[in-house]
Amino acid sequence: MDLNFDLYMNDVVSQARNEIEEAGYEQLTTAEEVDKVLNQDGTSLVMVNSVCGCAGGIARPAATHALHYDVLPDRLVTVFAGQDKEATQQARDYFKGYAPSSPSFALIKNGEITEMIERHQIEGHDVMDVITQLQNLFEAYCDER
Repeated sequence: MDLNFDLYMNDVVSQARNEIEEAGYEQLTTAEEVDKVLNQDGTSLVMVNSVCGCAGGIARPAATHALHYDVLPDRLVTVFAGQDKEATQQARDYFKGYAPSSPSFALIKNGEITEMIERHQIEGHDVMDVITQLQNLFEAYCDER
């Protein structure tokens, strides 16, 4: 593979990781970390991150701005599709009834999937639409603080 392309992709991946981590999401990079978090009582929002344009232009900004809300999940976590393959596959095992999709969001409550916002609900939509979808999930499944 071309060395310049590899360096470019490393920069893109690093930027995508940093962006979501700065928003307050914990990166899960192993299957064990995924199980430890998603098996807890309460709610976890899982953002399946990726390097595609709709992740950077829509999903990550929505993941950040949706948190300016009165009702939030107990935990915010992310797995990176195409990068942390073991963690992503383990998280997808919790998304029963949903096809693999990235970027995407899954709300897990007490170890079980409640609902998912899939790529087709992100790509081609504006950031505000996705923020509204996320906040509707928070309202439906998360307790007020």
